Amino acid sequence: MEKPTVALVYQAVQALYHDPDPAGKERASVWLGELQRSMYAWEMADQLLQLKQDVESCYFAAQTMKMKIQTSFYELPPETHIALRDSLLSHIQSLKDLSPIIVTQLALAIADLALQMASWKGCVHTLIEKYSNDVSSMTFLIEILTVLPEEVHSRSLRIGANRRTEIIEDLAYYSSTVVTLLGSCVEKTGSDEKMLIKVFRCLGSWFNLGVLDSNFMANNQLLMVLFQVLQRDETSTNLHEAASDCVCSALYAIENVDAHMPLALQLFQGVLTLETAYHMAVAREDLDKVLNYCRIFTELCETFLETTVRSPGQGMGDLRTLELLLICAGHPQYEVVEISFNFWYRLGEHLYKTNDPALHGIFRPYIQRLLHGLARHCQLDPDHEGIPEDTDDFGEFRMRVSDLVKDVIFLVGSMECFSQLYSTLKEGNPPWEVTEAVLFIMAAIAKSNCDMYVTNTFSNGGVENNPTLTEVLEQVVLLPETVHIAVRYTSIELVGEMSEVVDRNPRFLDPVLNYLMKGLREKPLASVAAKAIHNICSVCRDHMAQHFQGLLDIARALDSFALSTEAAVGLLKGTALVLARLPLDKIAECLSDLCAVQVMALKKLLSQNPSNGKAADPTVWLDRLAVIFRHTNPIVENGQTHPCQKVIQEIWPVLSETLNTHQADNRIVERCCRCLRFAVRCVGKGSASLLQPLVTQMVSVYQVYPHSCFLYLGSILVDEYGMEEGCRQGLLDMLQALCMPTFQLLEQPNGLRNHPDTVDDLFRLATRFVQRSPVTLLSSGIIVHIIQCAIAATTLDHRDANCSVMKFVRDLIHTGVSNDHEDDFEVRKQLIGQAMEQHGQQLVTQLMHTCCFCLPPYTLPDVAEVLWEIMVFDRPTFCRWLENALKGLPKETSGGAVTVTHKQLTDFHKQVTSAEECKQVCWAIREFTRLFR
Repeated sequence: MEKPTVALVYQAVQALYHDPDPAGKERASVWLGELQRSMYAWEMADQLLQLKQDVESCYFAAQTMKMKIQTSFYELPPETHIALRDSLLSHIQSLKDLSPIIVTQLALAIADLALQMASWKGCVHTLIEKYSNDVSSMTFLIEILTVLPEEVHSRSLRIGANRRTEIIEDLAYYSSTVVTLLGSCVEKTGSDEKMLIKVFRCLGSWFNLGVLDSNFMANNQLLMVLFQVLQRDETSTNLHEAASDCVCSALYAIENVDAHMPLALQLFQGVLTLETAYHMAVAREDLDKVLNYCRIFTELCETFLETTVRSPGQGMGDLRTLELLLICAGHPQYEVVEISFNFWYRLGEHLYKTNDPALHGIFRPYIQRLLHGLARHCQLDPDHEGIPEDTDDFGEFRMRVSDLVKDVIFLVGSMECFSQLYSTLKEGNPPWEVTEAVLFIMAAIAKSNCDMYVTNTFSNGGVENNPTLTEVLEQVVLLPETVHIAVRYTSIELVGEMSEVVDRNPRFLDPVLNYLMKGLREKPLASVAAKAIHNICSVCRDHMAQHFQGLLDIARALDSFALSTEAAVGLLKGTALVLARLPLDKIAECLSDLCAVQVMALKKLLSQNPSNGKAADPTVWLDRLAVIFRHTNPIVENGQTHPCQKVIQEIWPVLSETLNTHQADNRIVERCCRCLRFAVRCVGKGSASLLQPLVTQMVSVYQVYPHSCFLYLGSILVDEYGMEEGCRQGLLDMLQALCMPTFQLLEQPNGLRNHPDTVDDLFRLATRFVQRSPVTLLSSGIIVHIIQCAIAATTLDHRDANCSVMKFVRDLIHTGVSNDHEDDFEVRKQLIGQAMEQHGQQLVTQLMHTCCFCLPPYTLPDVAEVLWEIMVFDRPTFCRWLENALKGLPKETSGGAVTVTHKQLTDFHKQVTSAEECKQVCWAIREFTRLFR
């Protein structure tokens, strides 16, 4: 890019915002993006801010400044830093009245500069000294002081742990000065709402950083002002939200209550005074305020959770905190109670771990009241028509209720709660929406209930000691078809969750299946009934064998039912699970029958002429075949022919032709490969006759269309046949043939980043080879290229791809030390030694660079395992390699701050090289890489 004029940049900004032609806007956007990435952006942004022509050009310039400081600060020589700072401060002062969003962007730029510019000491002090006496500068001063603590942990800035610690200590030192400034600001401006909002936002930001002195804050006037604002009925919505956010931040900051006693007490007492204000907000139907209060009450309970469990009803373990949440649970809007779900879940988890019956007894009544409230919230509107929706907001809320019920039900006793709910239906005659909600909660409990039921029947020598479950089942299947369809829908869900009860009481199987079949024939109920039948098949596999013919009839007529794709596949899964329990001599014929519908459909598609040059989509049938192969897993003794072998051989030509027809379509090829994968897994070594034609076809299509799923399918073949002496060379030829197009793809610009699936599947394939036939791979010419590709791919920030690469390298090196009793051990050890001699230093250097600069923290355990394996293989050489790698790391940031000291480098080297187990290496890397983040 050549250096543009300011006029040209201004013209492009105008086009971006005002050009009526979308193509013109797009061109301007691309050009401005290129400008922002160039060195000229610094000067252009500075000049636009000086010209102050309009809001759009100033916003673009301020945003550009912020972006450049965040991502390209290294472009500026250190001697320009002071000039940049002074220029930014001058801009924010001259533009303070133009637009708040421009002030925010410039404040962020100044904050990010302060964090990176090591020579700017005590920035908070200098800013307050310079601007605090000028009322007109107060708005932008407070904005800078708000974003500064927020940016300390920003992911956009890699300032490193040393600099971050230095900054946090500096901010802690000046924190009381900031709070005093905010206090005096409130005194001067009195009831100016905009200024109060800014003050609360700023205070919240400092609470979030965790640097405020709790003794100083406990007696601070600002805390009083906060609660006064929240208690006042006339407080505006925006101010109320800002005050609520600030209180929540304060509560979060004192999570370690014992270390912040004076402030904890003030906040605890302050929040308890808000109950009246909550009731007033409810009376005024002010939902925004109600939600704010509920957030505050929930945060209070979260903060004092451990205190409450440790000393319930005493001091700050006062159970009035739970009363506040239950009051919120009584609000008619379900969004209110939903805010507290995470707290109830955490309370359940704490109580489950303590496992103290007396303690459980104290909290049981609260959970009982919560469950009753939840059942009420789950009620559909009385005028609701049709089945319950599970994809809208209310449907998602009900799903979250169901999960919460499963998590806390142990406190009430699932059997007891189930019985209580059932008795409310049995004794009263509630309206349909109440019945449906109760059945919904019962379905959530049923799963744990049935597990209890099974345990009970076992522990009582098979004696049926819980009539409620069987009675519920009896009554539900007798529900008339005249009841509201939503009640039938949820009752079918309940029956599906009670499949264990059916398994223990086979006499219910026929009535249950009849009930579910009625549902299957009705369009709105078909999918939920199919899911329930699938559950019954999964749990009652042996009892269902006698009903296999019925299942087969359903499977043959699958498309005559109005089923979702997922429900249809689930039904076939259930059928396949039952099929696997039939006598071996029956399986082949039945499997053939079960597959016939899908195979006929595929053949029909293949015989049709493509419309508009496009063949009809076969994925539905491929997915159905895949699920049948996946779940038909009969027990076959050694020496017996697998009953599914013949069927799969017969189906292969159709799958092969489907693959050829759709070879250009990645989605369909993926489904074909998935289907073949389960077919191969189903019969294992019994698929040998397919090996040659399958590999030939895979390799031939892959040369033209490199779909990564072929690499994955290759890994399955290596897994099944890699230990067979006669197959090894053929599989190696396959690997080499697949690698060539793969390397061409990955060597393109950004090839690794653009094709993470290919990286993932390539290294799965290579890893399978290492596991099944290491010497074959290590002796081949392709291994050098695979290792080089792996070293390059370690930088890839993609969860699955990176995991596969690291697993390959780890398993590869591990073959040099594992199974030392086997005949090929010496050969393996020697081959790995040669590979490490050639690539070891490069690998260690790349891994250190990668984990410091490229990879997110969750990948570090994988990196640690690779380093550990290298060290186990040859510790002395690894020590040398690691030392060289550490010497190459940068010691200072572009802002002049120390990234890593000599002592930190030597300490890390010592921690890693003296480690006695892998997790010590992992801890060391975690701590060390923080220095570069």
